[in-house]
Amino acid sequence: MKRSFKTSGAIAATAAAALLLSSCGEAPEEDGEGAASEEVDYKACLVSDEGGWDDRSFNQSAFEGLEMAIDELNIDSADAQSTAESEYGPNVDTMVQQNCDVVFGVGFLLEEGLREAAEANPETDFALIDSYFNFEEGEELENAKPLVFNTGEAAYLAGYVAAAMSETGVVGTWGGIQIPSVTVFMDGYADGVERYNEDNDGDVELVGWDKEGQTGSFSGDFSDQTQGGEVTEQLLSQDADIIMPVAGNAGVGAGPALEAADAKMIWVDSDGYESTDFGDIVLTSVLKEIGQSVYATIEEGTQDGFSNESYVGTLENEGVGLAPFHDFEDEVPSEVADAIEQLRQEIIDGDTVIESENAPS
Repeated sequence: MKRSFKTSGAIAATAAAALLLSSCGEAPEEDGEGAASEEVDYKACLVSDEGGWDDRSFNQSAFEGLEMAIDELNIDSADAQSTAESEYGPNVDTMVQQNCDVVFGVGFLLEEGLREAAEANPETDFALIDSYFNFEEGEELENAKPLVFNTGEAAYLAGYVAAAMSETGVVGTWGGIQIPSVTVFMDGYADGVERYNEDNDGDVELVGWDKEGQTGSFSGDFSDQTQGGEVTEQLLSQDADIIMPVAGNAGVGAGPALEAADAKMIWVDSDGYESTDFGDIVLTSVLKEIGQSVYATIEEGTQDGFSNESYVGTLENEGVGLAPFHDFEDEVPSEVADAIEQLRQEIIDGDTVIESENAPS
């Protein structure tokens, strides 16, 4: 029976992964084994949002993808690290002026600047990470590619784990800004908590997000760690003992508050056990393989294969996933781990569908 979770609105590589990342090949061989050691005549460029390259989240993941392409494909590169929203458009223009073959913008807030640059520079390719371009109905550009991720699927698994591991019976989540690429995490998390309650006759409560009403707790940006800590404190005061911040670098501010409260964190985008200083409290992470999508797009470009077809990361193509439990491996009951694997397969098979008005189509 197909399960359908509604809103108020609307790991081996698989065959689907091969289709979506069709241009991904093996890394170049070492010199002497057939690899070209000379620099490829291709320049890939990257513009961050205000979170910067060390946000332990989606900006950092994108930059790691660029670095991988530099190392393995011998390309040229440039990057611009934004510190304020007013810098987005000018930074994109700077990359265009540096004769980049492809310019990536990280995040929804880069959409306008990237779209305008794509319209004005048809000979340059542009890729928007974590959002679609806001074109008029029926409009598209051959040089504008969205890289989006259905993180609600993986967040569903995280919500189930959080509900299963909560000692207070209350779990929480909060976001940076209320935009689809943030709230899709929160929708999936809410559904995972609901699924745990349904399967186990539980009554675990979720604070910080009401999926049906699409209302919840937000810090206001992706960089203010102080504000991130304050929002976390608000959820802790409601007895939440496992919290998932979806806020880039602002989410790092949750760490000290959670440590002080002896509570746990679920990180997003990257594996927080490795990318943050709070690995000892990271239960798991909802992974978004941004780096791989950046690398694949660059590799397509070096082979004259860039297209405007959307990349959509899913559990099936491993564009999203759930990180290991790391230090909590022995604390997560085997029946919970088994349930997660079962749910993961249900989602891949289409037997469980997480419906969200915020999910990429």
